[in-house]
Amino acid sequence: MDKRKDTGQEGAIGRHAEDLVCRFLAREGHTILERNWRSGHLEIDIITMDRNGIHFVEVKSRRTPGQADPAENVNAVKQRRIVAAAKGYIRRMADRDTEFFFDVATVTFDGRHTEIRYYPQAYLPVQI
Repeated sequence: MDKRKDTGQEGAIGRHAEDLVCRFLAREGHTILERNWRSGHLEIDIITMDRNGIHFVEVKSRRTPGQADPAENVNAVKQRRIVAAAKGYIRRMADRDTEFFFDVATVTFDGRHTEIRYYPQAYLPVQI
């Protein structure tokens, strides 16, 4: 369930990117467990499960391909925040014997073409 408030055009683009990534992941064999899951003030864009385990997916989007790869915005600070939120999810919802993965998906819109890139296991948490 999408719990995010509407934040205008940027929010609509972000939601559209998340919708596209969810469809992409479903085609790849993932089951969507949560969208915009919150732990206090922390949020995980998409949480999925596949045969390998649970995936915490950060989605980044851009409107033009000429800018830097959106995955570059998932820096160490952002990663720590996602890991902290994931710890909350794991405590409440998941079997701790499950494997956990931290993925990034990017969506680039250029008006005529949309490109989705998926980076499974994009980073490893220092500690879970």
